[in-house]
Amino acid sequence: MTVTMTATLRTLITLPRMLRHGAAVGAHLPPDAAVVLDPPAPELRAALTAAYAGDHGPARDLLAATRVGAEWERRGGYVPRLAESALHSPGWLDAWLAESPADPDAVLVKAEHCVRQAWEIRTSARASSVSRDQFQAFFALLDDAVPVIGAAAELNPTDPVPWQVALTHARGSQAPREVFDSYWAEATARAPHHYGCHLSALQYLCDKWYGSHTEMFDFAERAAEHALPGSKLHALPLLAAVEYDVVADGTPAKGDRIDRSRIHAALKRALELSDAYPQGDPEVAGVRNHLALMLVLADRHGEALEQFREVGVHATEYPWAYLGDAREEFLEFRAGVRMHVAARMPFFSRSRPPGPPAAPDRQEPSPGAPHCLALVAAPPHTVADAALMCGVPLRIAPAPGRSSYVELAADPEPGVRATLLGEDRLTAAADNFTTGEPWPALILRRTGDRYGFTLFQQGEKVADHDWDPAAPVPDHAAVAATADTLATAYGLADARPVAGLLRGSDDPARRQSALLAALGLPPLPAGFGTRDEVLTTLADARVLARRGFFAGIVDTLSGDPTGRPPQPRRPRWWALRVAALLLFVPVTAYAWWSPDIGWFRASLSTIATCYIAGQLTGAWRRRGRIRKG
Repeated sequence: MTVTMTATLRTLITLPRMLRHGAAVGAHLPPDAAVVLDPPAPELRAALTAAYAGDHGPARDLLAATRVGAEWERRGGYVPRLAESALHSPGWLDAWLAESPADPDAVLVKAEHCVRQAWEIRTSARASSVSRDQFQAFFALLDDAVPVIGAAAELNPTDPVPWQVALTHARGSQAPREVFDSYWAEATARAPHHYGCHLSALQYLCDKWYGSHTEMFDFAERAAEHALPGSKLHALPLLAAVEYDVVADGTPAKGDRIDRSRIHAALKRALELSDAYPQGDPEVAGVRNHLALMLVLADRHGEALEQFREVGVHATEYPWAYLGDAREEFLEFRAGVRMHVAARMPFFSRSRPPGPPAAPDRQEPSPGAPHCLALVAAPPHTVADAALMCGVPLRIAPAPGRSSYVELAADPEPGVRATLLGEDRLTAAADNFTTGEPWPALILRRTGDRYGFTLFQQGEKVADHDWDPAAPVPDHAAVAATADTLATAYGLADARPVAGLLRGSDDPARRQSALLAALGLPPLPAGFGTRDEVLTTLADARVLARRGFFAGIVDTLSGDPTGRPPQPRRPRWWALRVAALLLFVPVTAYAWWSPDIGWFRASLSTIATCYIAGQLTGAWRRRGRIRKG
């Protein structure tokens, strides 16, 4: 009880600081909608997009360049991504092997594909949660992978990446230590500082597989001590720390506990590595994601916020997938760190914005700024009434079929509420203005060549989908569930045409436009996806200005039409509120007269009565202004 009261008191004390500084702290971070999970490098993205379209040419050329140039680190990162795409769309890899069965690059991708296919059946669950049939299929597929891995190693004897695959195979096949040691010797003979091989070895040596916490840390620290300057091997102790603090189950055995000084040293080494790379560099995005999580766990929120800034839009699946949905966990941790830093700042201090980032030596281009637009199944004046208190400025324009287009309007100095919304602001506004309303809102987004949507009903996110030509085809069950939700929301009798549009990822622009037609929604305005604020060109577009919380309440009670189109109220609206007023007036009078009701409930009844009376008064005054106009 004392702990709860202390926590509550601390929250009340820090809330004013959070509200004052929340808008400025972390304002340099990219918006949520721009964050992408494990975005591939541009050249890999082009190869993946072509592979899903059935063309293996770009993948062949990409891997051939890494082989000829002995770019083993890049090769070790590209092969798993290409093999993953072959799990969902194997035709391109089969065609490549049929065309060139002795191509060392094609055989290497096939070797990784065989191992991943086995793990796909086993899943990443603990052994106790895997069925006997799954294990039998898992080991059978791993046996089939052995000659393919051997062929990949023979076709390119200087390549360490086949041994990276072999080390992963050893972990799954329960290979004894002498087999692991022989694979490790082969890998280090070819590339003693290869990051991918070290990652595979680290997993074999961790406590949940065939080693211990102590052995894992010893291996990681030894590799970091001998690593070249700037090598990602300096982050191996950090990954061991995540394995120890986040992933490991239960309390370690007495002789296998890791002194906290080793974890602090791992954080220090990883921070130095992060500082050696430019902001937003995807090369160390995985390191910085792990570092941000560990800094949060160490209660070093200011440094964690800096790492989130360095990460930029490059979120990674791990370590966040250890905690739940990877992207959601990343965004929630990032928002929590912002508020925690703001809450610890002195109330009257000023937060200093970060200086401009240094020009990077090598940085991949960002995926592009997100463009968002909402299609709301209600007329503009209805949407404006519902959005008075959403906390962000909106531009609302009429769309065919008594619908509305809604987008964010320019807001050079966003208020505190806009900062605290968490998600991207249009999505958060839709969450607000659909609450308690019968109509749905479809938030459409375009980021580069990725297209998607989110459906809101009754203030709840009920469906979400993305078309990404460089990502696997979505699962059939998930697509069917999304299609059914859309069909229910928009009154479609047959969801199968919608499911067909969601099932593929080719030509996202066409699929997004065809979805709107299938749902009976108006087409998107010209220019959406290429520039911001596309509704400015529509003659009937109006801006609903951002209001503070209390201003929103006053406007709602008074019916002040500023910022929203003046429209007369429907008879049903008048009837419901007059009836409610006739009910609440005697209830309020009785509540204050009766000693058994209590002042709290009487106050609630009074507020409700005043609210309804204010609505009626404001609407009556506006009705008079509309008639005069």
